[in-house]
Amino acid sequence: MNNPALLSIENVRKGFPKADGSELLVLDGVNLQLADGQIVGLLGRSGSGKSTLLRLIAGLSTPSAGSITYLGKPVDGPAEGIAMVFQSFAIFPWLTVLENVALGLEAQGLPKAEIRKLSLAAIDMIGLDGFESAYPRELSGGMRQRVGFARALVVHPNILLMDEPFSALDVLTAETLRTDFLDLWSEGRMQIKGVILVTHNIEEAALMCDRILVFGSNPGRILSDIEVTLPQPRNRLDPAFRELVERIYVEMTAKRFPAIAESGREERFPGLGIGSVFPEVSSNLMAGLIETVAAAPYLGKADLPEIASDLTMEIDELFPVAEMLQMMRFAEVEGGDIKLTEAGMVFASAAVDERKALFSRQLLGHVPLAGHIRRVLDERASHRAPKRRFTDEMEDFMDEEAAEHTLRAIIGLARYAEAFAYDDEKEVFSLENPT
Repeated sequence: MNNPALLSIENVRKGFPKADGSELLVLDGVNLQLADGQIVGLLGRSGSGKSTLLRLIAGLSTPSAGSITYLGKPVDGPAEGIAMVFQSFAIFPWLTVLENVALGLEAQGLPKAEIRKLSLAAIDMIGLDGFESAYPRELSGGMRQRVGFARALVVHPNILLMDEPFSALDVLTAETLRTDFLDLWSEGRMQIKGVILVTHNIEEAALMCDRILVFGSNPGRILSDIEVTLPQPRNRLDPAFRELVERIYVEMTAKRFPAIAESGREERFPGLGIGSVFPEVSSNLMAGLIETVAAAPYLGKADLPEIASDLTMEIDELFPVAEMLQMMRFAEVEGGDIKLTEAGMVFASAAVDERKALFSRQLLGHVPLAGHIRRVLDERASHRAPKRRFTDEMEDFMDEEAAEHTLRAIIGLARYAEAFAYDDEKEVFSLENPT
């Protein structure tokens, strides 16, 4: 391609200072090129730095290292020609639709007549003709998001940044707005040249994007760059579309759940240590997923895209549950599939007390932090220990917030298993409740 990229990101790193003087690394080694006519999706779980990257591109924050150039020039502040649409609509409730859309143009100092003309054209294009004098409180969620799109598009940006713009909407409204946006894009009615879409919805990425960058976490980094060659409009039922979705799941699970076999061991479980960060997942969700996979038609093994569709769960909901099942050896996750282990199948058919006993054995035997807490309590004459005893150890491996979330996750699972108790008011662990 002879023309320079609309946007070029090279080796971008972003960290935030912590109270103890160290750094919380959010993004590391990110490289991205946005070409004219492309929609690029940033796909990954919450906390993988996708929204942080959008803020860097928009000039709302600066990278700790690396470079971002727009049309060949460094981005060192808000750049003219880059606009953003947010998940939360970000429109002002005290302004009408017309006044909200006109805001960006007013900042450019255009004549009032020109502002009105351009604003009305944007409102008409986005499908809100007739609602110019309405206030946000009079609009549905989908209509409020259309106002956000109109306000971004009215300034005729070259690049449109979209931060999960459909995730706050109901399924039908989101589908309608996605379709309308793609129609406008395909017909060339919007003057934007490139789009970067942040999402955690795999099917949304497959429907909309020409390239999909799969992000990993801690720190955020690009794990896979998937080119999408399916023509628009795309059909969810098309076998080629389903193959694409399956491929994305395979890519994400291959990175999220690395096979230990690659490191010389035979089992396909990720290595764990006391410094591992755990997702906050309830035992009810874990039990529910085990029961679903164990039952017909899956009978112990399920395709993740299929079960996500059946359960209407997105990756931010499904992956943490599958991840905890794998950590506790109730399941194996690989190649886009989840397969119950022998322990998982036993759990599915066990009575309540048997389930609790099995859950306790798996938790204490395979999750080092849980086992460590139980050993400390067993060894102390009082069978009690302050929370700080464990958070101090954990913060050698992770930041304070991650330590808190991880400990909360372990506490919730331990309570179900009756492995140990925790007094939140006194911040003390004990063996008062376990059998």
